[in-house]
Amino acid sequence: MIVWALWLGLAILSFAALETVAFRTGRWPSLSLATWRVFQAFPLIAVVFGMVFGALAVHFFWHWCPPGSMSAG
Repeated sequence: MIVWALWLGLAILSFAALETVAFRTGRWPSLSLATWRVFQAFPLIAVVFGMVFGALAVHFFWHWCPPGSMSAG
């Protein structure tokens, strides 16, 4: 559990550092601008992202086992 908390903390700190450099220096785009540029060039990427994150949400948070399934015992 501690390892995942540390990883998440480092991810948040690295995001904050990259966004700070992007806004202050303008050397590279911010995450929102980069995302907009990718969606502008490849519109179906938004659908793929939605499918991936939707599948992960169902996998992690939908704890329902239909009758007759292998897990419903």
